[in-house]
Amino acid sequence: MNLAVYDISGNKVGSYDIDPADLAPAVNKQLLHDAVVMYQANERQGTMRTKTRGEVAGSTRKLYRQKGTGNARAGARRSGTRRGGGHIFAKRPRDFGWRMPRKALQAATRMALASRIADDEVKLVDGLPLEAPKTAAAARLLGALGLGERTVLVSPEKHDDNLWKSFRNIEGVSVAPVGDLNAWSILRPRAIVMTTAAIDAFRATAKSRARPAAGAKKAVKRSAARRRAAPAARRTKGGA
Repeated sequence: MNLAVYDISGNKVGSYDIDPADLAPAVNKQLLHDAVVMYQANERQGTMRTKTRGEVAGSTRKLYRQKGTGNARAGARRSGTRRGGGHIFAKRPRDFGWRMPRKALQAATRMALASRIADDEVKLVDGLPLEAPKTAAAARLLGALGLGERTVLVSPEKHDDNLWKSFRNIEGVSVAPVGDLNAWSILRPRAIVMTTAAIDAFRATAKSRARPAAGAKKAVKRSAARRRAAPAARRTKGGA
């Protein structure tokens, strides 16, 4: 499919040919769901804490005698069934974080961008040359691309301080270089603005990770050769 390429003024200056299948042959929704849940869980602070009945202030004296009052039996006022009492299952600080395999997260990142490209939710620009921090210029670019009132992820090839300062004051806009992208950061905004250099870098990384390592094929061939040679060596040894 062809994606339109715009300049910093929002004018179309060319096209970019890309096949989402080159990034991910298939999109596994369950894998994307697991990755997003993992990133969200890792963002939780887990600092909540409530008091048990042994920690709240109050007497441990029985409120009234067990029988003869006509009321339901009651113990201390710190009971979890009474207002102002302790929590029966008190919350304690905990770590909600967990990790998925590295290769699974890398595959989820490729699937996420492939799905956004297939849904035509990625805008390409030929470059973002900002000589100084200018929020007005950044806002004009988003307006020209039709993204003025949407949550947007801006992804250059490398970190640019002027670019980051220009977009950081715009509500709903985040900036992350292509090397810092993950499945959650790609799926969270409504649209993505990437430079052509950034998407080229992403495709190169995806291609290198999809292809076996340089020495892997040689190692497989050596292993197969050793397996073929082993029976012959045993026959020679037995015959001698």
